[in-house]
Amino acid sequence: MRIFDTHAHLLDEQFDADREELIASLPDAGIARVMEACCDEAGIDRVAGLVARVPFFYGSAGVHPHSADEFRPETLDHIKEALTRERMVAIGEIGLDYHYDFSPRDVQRDCFDAQLALSCELRRPVIIHDREAHGDCMDLLRPYRGRLSGVMHCFSASYEIAKECIDLGLYIAFGGALTFKNAVHQWEIASKLPLDRLLIETDCPYMTPVPFRGTRNDPRRIVLTLNKLSELKGLDPRELSEILYRNSFKAFGIGE
Repeated sequence: MRIFDTHAHLLDEQFDADREELIASLPDAGIARVMEACCDEAGIDRVAGLVARVPFFYGSAGVHPHSADEFRPETLDHIKEALTRERMVAIGEIGLDYHYDFSPRDVQRDCFDAQLALSCELRRPVIIHDREAHGDCMDLLRPYRGRLSGVMHCFSASYEIAKECIDLGLYIAFGGALTFKNAVHQWEIASKLPLDRLLIETDCPYMTPVPFRGTRNDPRRIVLTLNKLSELKGLDPRELSEILYRNSFKAFGIGE
């Protein structure tokens, strides 16, 4: 079985005590590839450094909505430079977060739009965070129809929005929340979406799947999300893992 964890934060301080041991254990657990997602400008070089020394890692560069008020015009140049480095392939994690509102909403929208424009200029995929901001997020995405590629990370919107995102050129990623007992809405959406546009992720150390909810997440637990999606799709987990693995490379525009 080969699994691609399409969204992880292994540079989070929660992994400081055992990061190297954990990373070394991943291939034996079937985790063949990992996307390390960036959240702020300070993290761009850290992500690139991790990716440079772990050959089965890929990375992104971008500014999360929580850090949007730190975004400067020069940040775009930093992102551009980072994407010239080995296996740095995507712009992200970018988007809108109206749950926490750590940055003003107008600032979040401007930051998101600037990075969407950069993704189209560079023809690089995006990793999109959308929490309780579905309307504004879609309003910002629609003008880029025909020029977008990438991933709707930790998808939580409606089936109708999922279909529109796919039409815009994006893949839909599900994480540990798919295993939650109250995730009936997500189960329905995942069961109806086309297999060739689905991905799985951990968002570790967050969004830990059942039965480990409340503890630190890591890429090895992605198999629990895979098993739930296999159940919803009526497929053998090994068959599904191979489909999702290939989808991941297509979503990020990289070769196997």
